[in-house]
Amino acid sequence: MPWSAVVTATLETRSSLRCSPRWATARKLGRRTRGGEVARIAAALGTPLMAWQRLVADVALEIDPDTGRLAYREIVLTVPRQSGKTCLMLAVMVHRALGFGTRQRIVYTAQSRLHARKKWEDEHVVTLQQSRFRSSFNVRKQIGQEAIRWRNGSLHGLDAPTEEAVHGDTLDLGAVDEAFAHEDDRVEQGMRPAMITRPQPQLWIFSTAGTLKSVYLREKVDAGRLAVEAGLDSSVAYFEWSAPPDADPGDPATWWGCMPALGETVPEEAIRADYLSWTARGKLQEFTRAYLNWWPNDVPEEWQVVPRAAWQALADPGSEIAGRVAFAADVNPDRTWACIGVAGRRADGRLHVEVMTGEDGTPDHRRGTAWVVPRLRQLADRWRPCAVVIAPSGPANSLIPEAEAAGLELAKPSVADIAGACGAFYDATGANPDVDDPPSLRHLDQPGLNVALAGALKRDLGDRWLWARKGLSVDITPLVAVTLAGWGHATRGHLTDDHPTPFALTGR
Repeated sequence: MPWSAVVTATLETRSSLRCSPRWATARKLGRRTRGGEVARIAAALGTPLMAWQRLVADVALEIDPDTGRLAYREIVLTVPRQSGKTCLMLAVMVHRALGFGTRQRIVYTAQSRLHARKKWEDEHVVTLQQSRFRSSFNVRKQIGQEAIRWRNGSLHGLDAPTEEAVHGDTLDLGAVDEAFAHEDDRVEQGMRPAMITRPQPQLWIFSTAGTLKSVYLREKVDAGRLAVEAGLDSSVAYFEWSAPPDADPGDPATWWGCMPALGETVPEEAIRADYLSWTARGKLQEFTRAYLNWWPNDVPEEWQVVPRAAWQALADPGSEIAGRVAFAADVNPDRTWACIGVAGRRADGRLHVEVMTGEDGTPDHRRGTAWVVPRLRQLADRWRPCAVVIAPSGPANSLIPEAEAAGLELAKPSVADIAGACGAFYDATGANPDVDDPPSLRHLDQPGLNVALAGALKRDLGDRWLWARKGLSVDITPLVAVTLAGWGHATRGHLTDDHPTPFALTGR
């Protein structure tokens, strides 16, 4: 469909804005906007913009009167699930492909390349093929070269969420979907250099609220809220629809106040059914994250096992082990993450625990499990630990045959041993309010370990307890790994008298 025909199409907006954002960059009425063009594209795609989508488009596509170019280089949008952010983003991408006069490069990414391809193929491509634009492009689906190829030369492709994304190419529009899944800014590091020579680049970051591990998105949210509240003039436009932290999650008035698509594409009865289902299963936090766009740390909650203040008081960035070390590995139940922890005594006798790090400072808290045994072998060769611990009763038990085949002599705690290790870790933090014993543990204030302890819960085991594995919103492998490493050192550290050089913080 010719671009000229699209821009003259009838503009449709479904309703007035009845659900206001909690934070939103204000529209500068002295500026022209290309938001109307995006709205016309959306109508041609068969998904006319709702009022909230039109608000975002109008601000995001404002023109700087001094340059005649787009005023914002970055758009951050966070809304509840099923609000229609995909439809808005597709309209923005099609507008970019057709409305900027020259060949444009557009890249979409999500939690993983697999997720990105699924949405690109099942939603982007299908919607376009069913629209008025179906004769204006063709689709290339070869793995690694996927692209919607427009007749004017524009390309709408996808990539993996890595720092190598679009490496070596130029980029006009980058779309980072489900940004809550990113723990760092590696995907942005891949996209931004590719935009540097382009005249009107934009990076769109959109998501629902994340978990305690969603460091990348959380930084964007905090900065966006601050900029809006302070009225800062910025190259970033920020939008957030969410419920106030004191709202009642089960009150329909709360839903209507924060879900901009409710009554449009989302029926109230569907939200009510999900609320009843999730609360019946003890998963209210999943409901509030999905539909109220709440972050765990937006709702006042104390850490459930070791109080935050008690743990923070034990942080010592300069702490190091003075003698023999113990390592331990753990894997989470769905086998997506693994971690290696280390423990040992400092020169002052206090217990030091940390997540192991490599020579480049990268924590040994990584995706998958294939890396664990080779890394343990490397660490054992270098540090001659008093123990290498893997729990036979935990998810990491599958690594035991490989580890033993690699020549590692393993310490294998029983369930009773693990319960004792959990109790010993807790006692060492000095967190028990009924006991005056001083804390005997120190840590490096590592984010991964902090997050794990912040979201940790106990699971009763008779008159003892273990770290819970189910019903958590965080990955606790760092916590389990250092707990087991502490047990390994406590039970094996006294069996050797030799003391290697101090376990330095670098060069590992």
